[in-house]
Amino acid sequence: MKRSDLTELEVEQEGLKLRICRGPGGQIITQLPQGTAVHPETATAAGNGPQPAPPSAPAPAETTKVEENVTFIKSPMVGTFYRTPAPEMPPFVEVGHKVTEKSPVCIIEAMKVMNEIQSEVAGTIVEILLENGQPVEYGQPLFKVKKG
Repeated sequence: MKRSDLTELEVEQEGLKLRICRGPGGQIITQLPQGTAVHPETATAAGNGPQPAPPSAPAPAETTKVEENVTFIKSPMVGTFYRTPAPEMPPFVEVGHKVTEKSPVCIIEAMKVMNEIQSEVAGTIVEILLENGQPVEYGQPLFKVKKG
């Protein structure tokens, strides 16, 4: 914040609102949703700092046992997952479809740009791990593929 000469930053996303202000002496004050101001220097010592949100569900890679000849097609970016090239068109792939390296499998929208994602492995789609329109993180598994 000092480098950019910012004194205040506010972000609101999916019902979460985060406000960071630079107070006197350059201290950063974080305002939690309840309106409680917390100084980062004292938050850890007092144990009242913002806590990471509990995971809603384990990631598919964590819940799936290691299976022989099974891999995942993972997201190369953050964005919104779409199974079809356009709303009225059929999905790129379904469970049971065979894919080759470079086969298009989905689209990830990032900053209003539609990015066609291609398979990095040859095999058969075993499971589709996201629903159409869901947000996706970098490295998040999208499809489970049985190699071969």
